[in-house]
Amino acid sequence: MTAVEQVVAGTAADPDAELAAAYRHCRSIAAAHGRTYFLATRLLAPAQRPAVHALYAFARTVDDLVDYESFDAAGQVDRIEKRLRERLAHPLPPDPQDPVLSAVAATIARYRIAPDHFWTFLDAMRMDIPGTPLFRSRYATMAELRGYMRGSAAAIGLQLLPILGTVGPRAAAEPAAAALGEAFQLTNFLRDIGEDLDRGRIYLPARELAAFGVDDDLLAHCRWTGRTDIRLRRALAHLIATTRALYRVAEPGIELLQPRVRPAIRTAAVLYAEILAEIEESGYAVFDRRAVVPRRRRLWVAATSYAAAGVRAVGANRSDGMPRV
Repeated sequence: MTAVEQVVAGTAADPDAELAAAYRHCRSIAAAHGRTYFLATRLLAPAQRPAVHALYAFARTVDDLVDYESFDAAGQVDRIEKRLRERLAHPLPPDPQDPVLSAVAATIARYRIAPDHFWTFLDAMRMDIPGTPLFRSRYATMAELRGYMRGSAAAIGLQLLPILGTVGPRAAAEPAAAALGEAFQLTNFLRDIGEDLDRGRIYLPARELAAFGVDDDLLAHCRWTGRTDIRLRRALAHLIATTRALYRVAEPGIELLQPRVRPAIRTAAVLYAEILAEIEESGYAVFDRRAVVPRRRRLWVAATSYAAAGVRAVGANRSDGMPRV
């Protein structure tokens, strides 16, 4: 068995034990922070899950450095890129002190993922770090915002494609994968307006907000009062419609993936899109609560997608009815 397969089987032995431990570490990060993402990953084939967990853990680790303004965030991101480049240029044994980087480097090599997708992602993260040449805290137009999302979101979808596999040329599935990544990211921006304002950032295009009479001062007032002004409600309704259009662009691309992985991606797409419905049903109350799809609904969507695909359940005797990880 490969090291990845040993992770799943729990039989990793030297010299692969450290890599197996690195993948398990990534799994714990995904389980703790990415509820929808982790649930969807459980619908993948067992050998694919550790690789997907590694990509999530890498993105999450860097994103947290930036979001929580860690000391010398720019320097830390630079060092992460340097170490990853070194690992890809000269394969090194897993480093127990750096399990995420060890796992993601092994994943890139195993699935031959284009490293450029990671450099694009890291540049997008630098756009969030004050003091860097790339820093941006506001975006005037949707085109400008999509320039940021090319690294923060679309690149993630493109990283995943070699792991998921396609039924035809990978290039044919890339536009849909990028669109789905952007749809996920815009959903997060709409849900997390308040948290982003607290960090001094606005990830909604100023020109589209202004069309509804929304500016920075109104957003700050809404954050302070915890109430969503009617002008902002209208702007959010418009941007939710824009985001749903991206989900529609991405949807046909799911059929371009290998049949075994379609339930997982469809589950993630459906559940993330339902966050938009939760925002609407709350009356666009994005400042005093966080829109969340209930756990029962998440499990039902996952089970339905799994059953509809006609995939034989693994570990069906588990109490949650989900495949064994």
